[in-house]
Amino acid sequence: MTDPLVQKIQSHPGYLELRRRRNSLGIGLTLLMLLVYYGFIALIAFDKALLSRPIGAGVTTLGVPLGMGVIVFTIVITAVYVRRANREFDAINESILKDVSK
Repeated sequence: MTDPLVQKIQSHPGYLELRRRRNSLGIGLTLLMLLVYYGFIALIAFDKALLSRPIGAGVTTLGVPLGMGVIVFTIVITAVYVRRANREFDAINESILKDVSK
């Protein structure tokens, strides 16, 4: 059983565009996250000497700010997705719902 409203939404050109945009953004951000995360893990695995270098005269090594950078990067790309979803995707979604509920 399929709901006729669901079929209308799925066949709406705006919905197809929304899916395309949302998927391309999600895939792009996922690839960036994988690159950053696995790049950091690769540094840990293959260049421990680089990450164990102290910063300045203190005891903090280069690995600590790089690890924190990975965490901050995760927060930033999440914010990018949420902002774009709230501004762009929600507007398209509202437009689709208005069109199919007529």
